[in-house]
Amino acid sequence: MNRNSDKLDPAEVGALATAGGELADWRILVDTVQASFATGSMARGIEFAARVGAAADEMDHHPDLTITYPRVHVLLTSHDIDALSSRDVAAARRISQIAAELGIDAEPTAPMQLELAIDAMDIPAIRPFWRAVLGYRGRNNEELGEELVDPYGRGPAVWFQQMDAARPQRNRVHFDVIVPHDVAQQRVDDTIAAGGRLVADDRAPAFWVLADTEGNEACVCTWQGRSPQT
Repeated sequence: MNRNSDKLDPAEVGALATAGGELADWRILVDTVQASFATGSMARGIEFAARVGAAADEMDHHPDLTITYPRVHVLLTSHDIDALSSRDVAAARRISQIAAELGIDAEPTAPMQLELAIDAMDIPAIRPFWRAVLGYRGRNNEELGEELVDPYGRGPAVWFQQMDAARPQRNRVHFDVIVPHDVAQQRVDDTIAAGGRLVADDRAPAFWVLADTEGNEACVCTWQGRSPQT
């Protein structure tokens, strides 16, 4: 089977993973679809996770689960093609069904993903340092080039942004805060209300660039408006 033939454009899944959609419990964060379920207790979370694990074994498609008090976070993506696929959609449907059977409510606006970006003049020169100090591995990203990811899935991805001129007085590390598309504008508004400054919104809704009062930057990002979409 050609796994790449199973690849879905984020817009295909995005039409489902929205309020009122078939996957209303879920939200897209770049090339993943994620959900948070309010289990209310550790025991309930473990019960839910066990049911999800059994279903995943049956489907031969396994999510990443994070069990905390009082919720379980679920991340789905197709690692073999580094994209979303129909397997993720089918798994998301089944997991939502399990939650409904157990009387567990989803928290659709809770998912968030953090990435760190480093501005650099000579990316090949500094990338090995960050790969070594973090214990990360390289992964190709069609939009960003080679990024660094935690092989154990614990820490945020790190990618590198090309500078055209040295900027010694500017902070050269910024956060990418990836949120569901339907909460992004509120996150931007809240950040500005908290003393932030809008630096740029010409690429919204892909991302808004914000800065604090000292010029340190963060981008609020969604899956929408990204190019190329594969």
